[in-house]
Amino acid sequence: MRATPPGWPRISCSVFYEDPARAIDWLVAAFGFEVRLRIEGEGGAIEHSELTYGEGLVMVGGAGAANRHPERPFPASPRSVGDRNTQALCIFVDDADAHCAHARAAGARIEMEPTTTDYGDDYWTDRCYLAADPEGHRWWFMQRLKGAAA
Repeated sequence: MRATPPGWPRISCSVFYEDPARAIDWLVAAFGFEVRLRIEGEGGAIEHSELTYGEGLVMVGGAGAANRHPERPFPASPRSVGDRNTQALCIFVDDADAHCAHARAAGARIEMEPTTTDYGDDYWTDRCYLAADPEGHRWWFMQRLKGAAA
């Protein structure tokens, strides 16, 4: 494989919100993302954004009628589709318990408390929790305790 462009990971994702500007601010405050790029258009509408967490990259975009582009009619927030998700976002953190406490204090809905799972001697042990943001995206936060790349 060829190298990626400078500053871009091999894979990134986009998540869509009915209120992307509010979502960006919330993701920074609750989960510790950093804004790398935020392009606002008319009336403060988010035209493009890039948030980082370590080397990971998440783009936040608009969903719903107010944000719909004719060439991209598919984005939806979980809020608009019965709180359903078609993907789970997974992020490794240094301390799952501390991260969870911070996210909870910032208003994240904790759907699974920090739990340690041991996958056996041939694999690894993780401590993770599941949180939902205000529009219903699910985020898994994991801490590797032992094993592969602990």
